[in-house]
Amino acid sequence: MRKATIHNLALECGEVLRQVEIGYTTSGTYNSEQSNAILVCHALTGDSQAVGDGEKPGWWDGLIGPGKAIDTDYYYVICTNVLGGCYGTTGPASMNTETKEPYATHFPVVTIRDMVRAQYKLIEQLGISHLYAVIGGSMGGMQVYEWAVEYPQMMDVVIPVATCAQLSAMAIAYNDVARQAICNDPDWNNGHYYPQLGPIRGLATARMVGMITYRTAELFEERFGRAHQGTVHADLVDTTFEVESYLRYQGDKLVQRFDANSYLYLLKAMDTHDIGRGRDGIENALSRIKAKVVCIAISNDLLYPIPHQLWLSSTLKQQGKDVDFFAIDSVFGHDGFLVEMDKMAQLVGPYFPVTVKEQQTSQLIG
Repeated sequence: MRKATIHNLALECGEVLRQVEIGYTTSGTYNSEQSNAILVCHALTGDSQAVGDGEKPGWWDGLIGPGKAIDTDYYYVICTNVLGGCYGTTGPASMNTETKEPYATHFPVVTIRDMVRAQYKLIEQLGISHLYAVIGGSMGGMQVYEWAVEYPQMMDVVIPVATCAQLSAMAIAYNDVARQAICNDPDWNNGHYYPQLGPIRGLATARMVGMITYRTAELFEERFGRAHQGTVHADLVDTTFEVESYLRYQGDKLVQRFDANSYLYLLKAMDTHDIGRGRDGIENALSRIKAKVVCIAISNDLLYPIPHQLWLSSTLKQQGKDVDFFAIDSVFGHDGFLVEMDKMAQLVGPYFPVTVKEQQTSQLIG
C-alpha cells in the first residue's frame, strides 16, 4: 500500500482537515496517452486491496488482474481506502496532529461526497487528469455516482453496482440497529477507547446484522436450514443452530480487522448519501452526468432493490444519457457483487474492449 498526503480538505460539515493521509494501491502501468486509468471504490469494510499483490488476495481478484475482465496488463487500476476508514486513510483511529491523540469521536462526520473529493485530490496528485472508468459496488457504488455527478467530465464510463443514489429507509433502519449495538456496548466509552480494543461485542453484533442483510433467506435455508450442533436442549444462550454459529463467526472475524469507530462513521456516510443533496434533487443531479453509465443490480438485494436502480436507469435514458442496465440473478443477494465473479466479468468485460487494449499495448511498448 502506498501513502499520499492531502492538505486542507474542506468537508461538507464545514470543518477542514488540515492533513489527510490517503492509503492506496495501484496495479498495472499508466500509459503514455493517459487513457487507461481506472478508479475502483470499495464497500463498507473493504480496503484499497482490490487486486491481489502476490502475498494478499484482493477482494475483486475475480474481476481485476492480468488476463481478467479488467486486465491490469493494459489498464492502470487505482483503489483508495476511504476517508474515515481504518486501512491507511485518516479516520477516527488516526492521530490528530494538533492534540497528538487519536481523533476518536472528535473526528468530523464525513460523507460519501467528502470521500470522493479526497479521492479527486489524490488523482490530481498522481498527475491523472482523466479516468477511463470509475467502478464500485455497494458503498463503492455510492462513490461512483458521486464521481459521475461531481466531476462529470472526468471519466468515460461509470459502473455503479448494487447501489443507490440515496439510501433507503430500510437500509438506514438496519444501519441504526448496528449502530446501537456498538454504542450500547459499555466498552465503546463514547468512542474514546484507544489503545484498547473497544466495543468488540457490539461490533460483532453489528456485523451479524449486516451479514443477514447481505445474503438471502433462500441461501440461509439452503446452506443451514435447521441444522444444529449438539443437543437441541442447550443452554439458553449457547449456539445451537449452524446459522447462529456462522453469524457469530462472521462477527468475531470482523473485530479482528476493523475499527468500531470507523464502522460508525462509514455507516453515517452511507445513511446521509444522497446525490441530490444541494443539487435540487436526484433527477437534476443525474442530468449532470456525461459518462456512459452501466448500472448493475443484484436480484433479491434487500438493501438496494432492483426497482430503485431501474428507476435511475430509466431516468437517465429519459434525459438522453448513454446508459445500460443489467440484473444479476443470484441466491447470494447483495453480496452477489463480491461472489458472482463469472457473471460480473461477463457484464463488465465488454466495456473494456480488446480494441482499446491493443491500442494501449502499442502505447506501452512503443
